[in-house]
Order: sequence, then structure tokens, then C-alpha cells
Amino acid sequence: MSPTSETANGGRRLVIVESPAKAKTIKGYLGPGYVVEASVGHIRDLPNGAAEVPEKYTGEVRRLGVDVEHDFQPVYVVNSDKKAQVRKLKEQLAESDELFLATDEDREGEAIAWHLLEVLKPKVPVHRMVFHEITKDAIQAAVANPRELNKRMVDAQETRRILDRLYGYEVSPVLWKKVMPRLSAGRVQSVATRLVVERERERIAFRSAEYWDLTGVFGTGRAGDPSDPASLTARLASVDGRRIAQGRDFGSDGRLKSDQVLHLDEANARALAAALAETSFSVRSVESKPYRRSPYAPFRTTTLQQEASRKLGFGAKATMQVAQKLYENGFITYMRTDSTVLSDTAVAAARAQVTQLYGADYLPSAPRVYAGKVKNAQEAHEAIRPSGDRFRTPAQTGLTGDQFRLYELIWKRTVASQMKDAVGNSVTVRIGGRAADGRDAEFTASGKTITFHGFMKAYVEGADDPNAELDDRERRLPQVAEGDPLSAEQITVDGHATKPPARYTEASLVKELEEREIGRPSTYASILGTILERGYVFKKGTALVPSFLSFAVVNLLEKHFGRLVDYDFTAKMEDDLDRIARGEAQAVPWLKRFYFGEGAGTVAGAAAADAGNGDGDHLGGLKELVTDLGAIDAREISSFPVGDGIMLRVGRYGPYVERGEKDSEGHQRADVPDDLAPDELTTAYAEELLAKPSGDFELGADPVTGHQIVAKDGRYGPYVTEILPEGTPKTGKNAVKPRTASLFKTMSLDTVTLDDALRLMSLPRVVGADAEGVEITAQNGRYGPYLKKGTDSRSLTEESQLFTITLDEALAIYAQPKQRGRAAAKPPLKELGNDPVSEKPVVVKDGRFGPYVTDGETNATLRTGDSVETITPERGFELLAEKRAKGPAKKTAKKAAKKAPAKKTATAAAGAKKTAAKKATTKSAAAKKTTAAKKTAAAAKKTSAAEE
Repeated sequence: MSPTSETANGGRRLVIVESPAKAKTIKGYLGPGYVVEASVGHIRDLPNGAAEVPEKYTGEVRRLGVDVEHDFQPVYVVNSDKKAQVRKLKEQLAESDELFLATDEDREGEAIAWHLLEVLKPKVPVHRMVFHEITKDAIQAAVANPRELNKRMVDAQETRRILDRLYGYEVSPVLWKKVMPRLSAGRVQSVATRLVVERERERIAFRSAEYWDLTGVFGTGRAGDPSDPASLTARLASVDGRRIAQGRDFGSDGRLKSDQVLHLDEANARALAAALAETSFSVRSVESKPYRRSPYAPFRTTTLQQEASRKLGFGAKATMQVAQKLYENGFITYMRTDSTVLSDTAVAAARAQVTQLYGADYLPSAPRVYAGKVKNAQEAHEAIRPSGDRFRTPAQTGLTGDQFRLYELIWKRTVASQMKDAVGNSVTVRIGGRAADGRDAEFTASGKTITFHGFMKAYVEGADDPNAELDDRERRLPQVAEGDPLSAEQITVDGHATKPPARYTEASLVKELEEREIGRPSTYASILGTILERGYVFKKGTALVPSFLSFAVVNLLEKHFGRLVDYDFTAKMEDDLDRIARGEAQAVPWLKRFYFGEGAGTVAGAAAADAGNGDGDHLGGLKELVTDLGAIDAREISSFPVGDGIMLRVGRYGPYVERGEKDSEGHQRADVPDDLAPDELTTAYAEELLAKPSGDFELGADPVTGHQIVAKDGRYGPYVTEILPEGTPKTGKNAVKPRTASLFKTMSLDTVTLDDALRLMSLPRVVGADAEGVEITAQNGRYGPYLKKGTDSRSLTEESQLFTITLDEALAIYAQPKQRGRAAAKPPLKELGNDPVSEKPVVVKDGRFGPYVTDGETNATLRTGDSVETITPERGFELLAEKRAKGPAKKTAKKAAKKAPAKKTATAAAGAKKTAAKKATTKSAAAKKTTAAKKTAAAAKKTSAAEE
């Protein structure tokens, strides 16, 4: 049945997709007999806390949302924010003759379709409609060729969901008790965090090594031209036949891995350079090899994320948001795919554009076929490519901004994948000479020429290493032959130091997870978002830096739940889930082994420990592992030695360094900045932190109240406060709060005096009253010092004015018209260069809520871990890209207050009496209900933190 107006007249068909944007696009391709509605994602899921669980469930089922005692039956509830949408879908279905479920063709999309069936309970024919691109032909073909719901895919997704719930809801509470409240653990997020932490441990343990070599510039004696340069640059390769040590020859401990290489120090390098000053050099060998480079496979989810990070500065989340919009609006095929396969239609379209844009010389005789490289690739999607059977060039799309840039990337990669290889030559030249001291020195230079660029005319892949040379970069050497004499125009001495392993970026972490076969590529963006939002990782530029909190979390998981964060175990678990998806394994027995262990619940304490860290079956008993927590020493797992008796500890309110035991003589303690990278916490820096003034500085007693006044260094800066006498009520209606005031910017803890403190705590100060008797006060607020008269506030320029401003000066300020517009623009804090999207200059500015980057059109606040000093242009462009991907902020419409009709005085008085009586009798009950509601909400909120 094709979706024409003629066939549609026979009935009304309801088509359900996930998103409103997709619904709008698909509606344009269907006839008038079709109604297209969106489910807006999942309409039903496991409960997000005990408050959402139906009353009939109790005990563990209420806590987990899964009945582990009865074949792991899940408890599904309609999401509270989807109830209205479900009601709308039911109303539409009641008026329809057929139902088409058009959710995405992956496990999650299949599960959404199944949940729709379970909730809507249709009594009309149901069809599963699938497509990989949103074009007219694809949508009409999908309506004409529906299939049945794939229950095996649903089972696989359901098993994953239950597994992740059990993992998150059982392990997260352990973190709450032993590390810090509101933390979360997850099957893939915990392993991803461990990868980042392990890389930081390598950086901490790393010891740099210094090594030296020589660089020579050798001339041919000819004039030279672009095809035959007059000179070449070569690096010292060997001395007396022994290879010169390079960075790769040193271990992470700073020592040479082998004594077969020659390690030059600075003195030896300089002596050798001097000895070679008058040496005659000649070409000892010229080795030429053919160079060939084949095009890269079309994009799949992870390679798109990696390349968008390298070339466009997008984070994984921003990439998927932009790709989602391109897919929903019909520009690209489905963006969650593990496949590099192109359909015959796509291959024909790509080959046609190669001929059209680059000529027949760039088109191979036969289409290129790319085999899938991903183990257990999910579903039979195509690679990510431009949609349709005739590709639109980027200029033909009408796209702008981030969508244009990402489409262009996808289009170039797809077209290039069907082009000829790049070919050329690579050349290695060896140059030798004997130094004045008799030593034989040999230099080498390598070059590359590309005689036919092939696919590189369309696309060249980026690199994670900023120093890496791209594929299309040529290095031309002079045309020399063996025996040709060369003159040393310059010989320089170069010092180098080995560098610690680079931190992961979003792109390289995605690549690492995929290579280890951990998790599903389609979930990597959300995993990265989770570990950033939870504070386990923060960004410095594009680098992912683990927080000290993540060190404590990973330490606990490694020591007490080792198997759960073991890379091989996690990959094996992924294999098991894929076996279930293929029908080669059953979900319930597998979940029983994972949760209860072998023997379904008979695992003893010792066996539980083995399940966590031992060797036996890869499925241990999770339940036993999280039951006995007595062996977990909370202080031990959150403590890390720094050196010289200093310990780094992760407390409930953040990291701090400590020397000695609390309350002991010589005990020292100091907070550690939240944005400090762990590998930067050296013993010397820890000593600096401990040497800073800390604790309470007793300033003296207030002569009026007799209360002691102290100065403290708090997490939000230095402040002064009073110590109230013992027995002073701190809670309840008679509670007394101590006077407190922040220090001015010009003050410091070691210089503030009692008089300063008393003056600070005397604020706000009454300056006087205006002619009408309205009081004017001077106050210090969140945004600086200001005057207040009624509801009229005026800013002051300096904090000192709070004590010095006179009434006449205040009245003069109020006599000036209030500036309703913005204040004069502050100069930028830093310039980052032109944004690759808007092509406008990007600067860092200081805003009301802190520093932010802007290109004049889009503003993005700096995140935790970003600072004005360290932010790079790439990071600034990434923040702007993420902000653009989110779109403009939605404004909440203000509800107009309804005016109550006027009533007669007598009636109002009578009503007031009745109301007062009702209030008196119901006040107690209302209070009880409010308290119960608050407790329930709090419990639900806490439980939701365990969800990955």
C-alpha cells in the first residue's frame, strides 16, 4: 500500500515517531489520510525513585523497580511528563484505522515501539515502519513495506536496561555511604572514569628524561626551485653506528629501555657539533619507495564524533545533537550506526558526484566496499551519509552554522570514500661525515611527494596529536644521488624532554572505549556527558582531567568491586548482551548469574569476594558484593599519599591535604582547589597550601557583646564571624545566627584586625534619609557595593565607599537619572581568534555570572575546570558550538493573575470567619501532608542519583 491520497481515503492512519521535528518532516511526505504524532522519546520506563512505584509493590521491588525474585520482572510506569502525550496518542488512535510505529530501527527504537503497544493497546492493525533516512522515497517505501515488531531486539534492550538499573541502584548507594552523597556508578561510566583516572596515574608516576641530538641544514650548491630545493634539513641518526636515543627509547621512569642506543647529553651534543663544524658531508644512500594511501571508510557514530572533535571542535554530545537535527530534517541517514556499509543507491550517488566535481580520472573502475570493523555491530544500518539517491552539495542544502559544517564533513567523507587512492613516492636520504675527533656521524632526512592526490582532493582526516603530519602534507627533498657532496650550512644542538602520556580528549576516549569493545558506540556521547556532569571529570582545553573525587570512587571500585570495572569483564558482558540479542543466550538465567552468582543466591562471603576480584566465572554475585560493606574503610579509600607525610583526602565537601592526625600536635590541613589537576599536586605545592593561613584567626572580643570574633578561610573566600556562647539555639524559631561578613578584596586573613571585622559586620550602614524621610543604606551584595533606598538601588564603585559615603554624596547619586540600559562594556579578558562557524572574533568576557566566551552572536559560560588563563581557542569554539546546538533558551510564559470579583463587605467578613475556622482545623493535617510529601520527594530525588 503506497501513501497516496487515493489509498488514504480508505481510512485514517496514525504514524508515531519519537520527535516532533521528525513528525513534522514525515508529515510532509505522506498523504492527507495520515496523522503523524510524536511520542517525544520514551513514554514508559523503570520508575525514577520509590515515589513512582505503584503501591502494590513493596520491599526490594519498590527500591529497584525490578522484581529480582520473580525472573527480574521490570516495573514500568508512564513518565509523569508523558501522561498528557499518552492521553493525546490514545485519543488519536481511537479515531484511526491503522497504526504505524515509526521509531528508530535500533534496540532502543524497537523498545519504544513495544512500550507504545503495551500502553496504547491498539485494537486496529499495527505495522512496524522502518527507514534509515527521512526522504520522500524512503518514507513512502517504509509505509508500503512494513514489518513485524522484532521482540528479540526488545528483549536485548530490556536486559540492558535491567542490568544497568541493578548496577546503578546497587553500587551507587555504596558510594553514598563510603565516599560522598549524590554520586552514581554505571556499567560503562565507571569504566570510562577508570580509564581517565589510570591515564592520570601514569602522568603522576611519569619521570621525564632529557636527551639531545643535532639538526643539520645541508646545501646542494645549486640555486634550487620548488621541485628541486637547494637544501634539506636532516636529523642526527647515529654516531659510529650506534643509533641516537630518541623519546621512544625511554621508559616512564625516565630510564633507557636498552643500552644499545647512544644517549647524548648536552655537553656531548655540543662537543659533537663543534667537531662537525668543518666536516665534509656526502650522500651515503637514497632509498625511494612508492607511496599509496587509500580513502577512509564512511562515517559511523564514533568516527564522526572523533573527526568532528578534531576538525570542528565539537564535543561528542554537541556532535550528536547537530547530527540529530540533520537526520530529522532529511539531510543525512540515521546517525547511530556501527556500520561502514553504503547502499548501492549511496555508492551510485557518490560516484556520480566524483565524476561531476573531480572528473573521471578520480573515479575507480569499481565501487569501493568497506567491511564492518565493529564486533557485534548493532542492526543493519548504513554508514552515516547524505540522504537520498542524489547527494546535495553543502551549498545546495541552504544550511548554516554548525549544521552546515557537520553536513559538509559527512558529505566530503562519503564522496571521498568512492575516489581513487592517492599515490606518490617516499624518499629517505642518509648523509654522513667524519668529525674532527674521528667520530662518524650520520644524518637522515625523509620526504614525500604526491604525484596523484586522488581522494585527498576531497577530504583528509584529522589527527588527535596536534603535532602529527596530515596525509596530504608533502616534504620535498633535493634531487640528490649517492655520493653527491653536501655542505653543512648550519648544525644546531637540540634538547628534548620526554613527555607524559597525553590525557584523553573526548575523541580519543571514544576511540579507546570502542577499541576495548566496551559499551555501545551510540551511548558514548551520553556516557561522556554523565562523567562530566557528575564531576568525575572536568575539561582543561579539550583534555579530560579526572577530579580527586573520581580517584576516590575508582579506588573503591577497584578494591572492592574489581570485576565490575575490569575492562575485559565489561567487554565480555557486552558480548553476553549481544548473544542475548542474537538469541544465543537467555536473559533471565544470565541476569540470575550476574545478580545472585552461581547457584542463584548461594554465594557465600568468600565467594562474593572472588566474584568481585577473583578469577572464576565472569558473572559473579552483585547482591553479595554490595551487602557486606564492613570491609570498606571509607577513610582509606579516599586517602592518597602525596609525600613527606602529607595525605590528600577526599572529604564530603571537597579535597584537602593533611599532615598528622586531627587534634594532634602539629596537625595541618588545607583545602585543595577543585580545578587542580591531580598530576599538579606535588609535595612542594602541598607544602605551599599547608603554609597558607588556615583555621580560625582569633581577632579579639567584641566590646559590646563580649563574643569572640574570628577570621576564617571558607570555600567561598575569607570572612569574619562571631562565636556565639554555648547553649545558643541554632535551630527553631528562637534560633540565633552569628553575624558574618566577607572580607573586602583589599583585605587578607593575616592582616585583618578586630576593628576591620566589627566594621564589616556592622553593614548594612544607614547613610541617612532623603527629604521625604526614606532611609538610604549602604550594603555589600553579590555583585558588589551599592546604595538602597526603598526598592531603588544604585551601584557604588569601591567597597571602601560603604563606610565613607556621606548623605550628600548619596543624594547626589540618586539625583542622577537611573541608567536603565547596560553599563559600559568591559574590555575582553582574552582574545581567542575567529570562530570557524561565524567567522567572527571570539573573546572571553567577564559577565554577571562569571567569565564567558562570545562571538557577538552566541554566549557560552565557562564550565568547571575552564579558566580565563588556560582556555584555548579550540575549547572556546567547542563551548560556542555546544551552545548553538542547544538552540535558544525557552522562555516560560508568565501566567496572568486572575482578578477576583469584588464582593460586598458584609459577605467578605462572613467568609473571612469561615475561612479562619477552616484554617484552624486543617492546619495540623496540612502540615503533616507537607512533611510527608517532602520526605517522599527527597527519597525519590536521592534514589534517582543512582541511575546512570
